[in-house]
Amino acid sequence: MSITLDKTDIAILRALQDDGRMTNAELAEKIHLSPTPCLRRVKRLEEAGVIDHYTAEINRSLVGIEISAFVFVQLQRNSKENAAQFERAVVELNEVQECFVVTGGHDYMLSVATRNLASYDRFIKEKLGSIEAVSKVDTTIVLNQVKSRRQLPL
Repeated sequence: MSITLDKTDIAILRALQDDGRMTNAELAEKIHLSPTPCLRRVKRLEEAGVIDHYTAEINRSLVGIEISAFVFVQLQRNSKENAAQFERAVVELNEVQECFVVTGGHDYMLSVATRNLASYDRFIKEKLGSIEAVSKVDTTIVLNQVKSRRQLPL
């Protein structure tokens, strides 16, 4: 289902991407709309699923998350059953921040965060490696993050 967004909807989305905690009154003032119609538009965007959820971004290093990695996974056989089994298992792994189905030499790319190398090693051996459908795992450890942006270019 697609929703038509006008310039006011786009302005609302941009503002909320910058600060999802602003009050409706602050948002209405920022986009030059009165509070009641502003709230109606936000509710419509939420109900339509355009605004999926609200969250806080946490500084990884300040909470002891030292390892960020991209993990490339190849399944034993590229079948509907193996994909379903893998995807059900990955959803349950807290270390996995994002999971993408990809093209090329791998079937999936995961964004993974762990406290340290020892916890990453346990994650690979005890969790990811124990998923029956997994054939091969390749890891790229992130040395430094140059840019992080969650906002979409609206």
